[in-house]
Amino acid sequence: MNATPYLEKYRSQFHFTPPANWMNDPNGMVYWDGEYHLFYQYHPGGTTWGPMHWGHAVSTDLTHWEHLPMALKPDRHGQIFSGCAVVDWEDSSGFFAGSPGLVAVFTHADQHPDTDRPRQRQSLAYSLDKGRTWTMYDGNPVLSHEQLTDFRDPKVFWYAPNRTWVMVIAAGDRVLFYTSPDLKAWAYASEFGAEEGSHDGVWECPDLIELPVDGQADRTRWVLIVSIGDRPECPEGSRTQYFVGSFDGSRFTSDAQPEAVLWLDHGRDNYAGVTWSDANRADGGRLFIGWMSNWKYANLTPTDSWRSAMTLPRVMSLKTGPSGVRLVQEPVSGLQKLRREERQWENVPVTPGINILSSEKSGTFEIECELELGSATEVGLKLRQSESEETVVGYNASAQTLFIDRTRSGETGFHAAFGCRHEAPLEAREGRLKLRLFVDHASVEVFANDGELVMTDQIFPDPGSTGLELYALGGEARLISLRLYELNSVYSAVTAGI
Repeated sequence: MNATPYLEKYRSQFHFTPPANWMNDPNGMVYWDGEYHLFYQYHPGGTTWGPMHWGHAVSTDLTHWEHLPMALKPDRHGQIFSGCAVVDWEDSSGFFAGSPGLVAVFTHADQHPDTDRPRQRQSLAYSLDKGRTWTMYDGNPVLSHEQLTDFRDPKVFWYAPNRTWVMVIAAGDRVLFYTSPDLKAWAYASEFGAEEGSHDGVWECPDLIELPVDGQADRTRWVLIVSIGDRPECPEGSRTQYFVGSFDGSRFTSDAQPEAVLWLDHGRDNYAGVTWSDANRADGGRLFIGWMSNWKYANLTPTDSWRSAMTLPRVMSLKTGPSGVRLVQEPVSGLQKLRREERQWENVPVTPGINILSSEKSGTFEIECELELGSATEVGLKLRQSESEETVVGYNASAQTLFIDRTRSGETGFHAAFGCRHEAPLEAREGRLKLRLFVDHASVEVFANDGELVMTDQIFPDPGSTGLELYALGGEARLISLRLYELNSVYSAVTAGI
């Protein structure tokens, strides 16, 4: 496939999108033999949610992706809902004649034949050719729960101290843990969450990872990630929470009080994200990606031949701050290869009514900047700007909140909840604020204070809205430094197989 189809209006130029049709949750992310695999919920029959398959792509750098044929298709057990993939290094499953290989663990979804209610059961598939083709296990399904309708999205990992596989799975308004010696026979271990965290929607797409704290390999905590489905009365829609705690091989215990809620991303459009299996990093961080949408309006966003993108891949770590141990996220370093032109400014006053970036025009770019707040009551950047459009990333100095305002960001009329302003608490560091922003044709991602706070939002500006403004209100701020990078498209060479 040539690059022409990737130039449609709103087509992301450095975020992963399907070649065509509908995409939602990332699935089955695993690193194997030099390739990062990204599977995803895919409807090949249209641009809205429909019968679920697994789409598939691979990358060597998490930035440029090769699209491959669909990996998993519905069969007699039902549609292919979300799940994971692992490297079975010791062939515990017996699928690989003693060698290591890839196993997918996923939810089969159909209707219960006796009650006609939805039924969700867990199944396996395996690959003997680096994930290019997949064989369904003859013994599917391997795990079911007759009492639960919502029983889905298994995430599996090898727990070395007990030499066992562990599964965390969403079960209505909580998660359940199971263990297995071979990925086939699963035993119930424990549950978590009935009285903890946010219950603003159904729990989905859990993940459980171990991370070093402050880079100390001998001091680790476990992070349980849980996505929360949309509830009509909640303006935020679907989003993702996390818990920091301990795990003993069968039971997770949160460090926080039951009512505490920690949000992974304070924007509107980061959902169902999970981490890559077997992608071991020297720093102990974990690679993460999310679906860049929200169930409030996911089926309605104004694209034509395709729908939805993924967030930028991120490195997750844990750092100790004033409120305790918290997740920190930073974009993967491979994105720096996309930088084309660099402009920089240093030690410049930011005065109300004066825009030092007035000559800059761009639709796809990255910004790194540090601001000294000074006497300003508000300071920030206006992105994808024209006379009628702009997306504002700003900081309210008195309230100490970072916000995104997309009320005038472009097309917003497809849903009443889209054109909004939302904010999150963020303390300035000694009167200074650090921002790193990635702006694509249909999105803005903000990493504040070295990833302490992250906000991800879709936007749908006119292609001609390419202005940029650095502003201050109520007083004068100072720009310590700003670097603006034009970013190349990842579609200079495209291969496709769907």
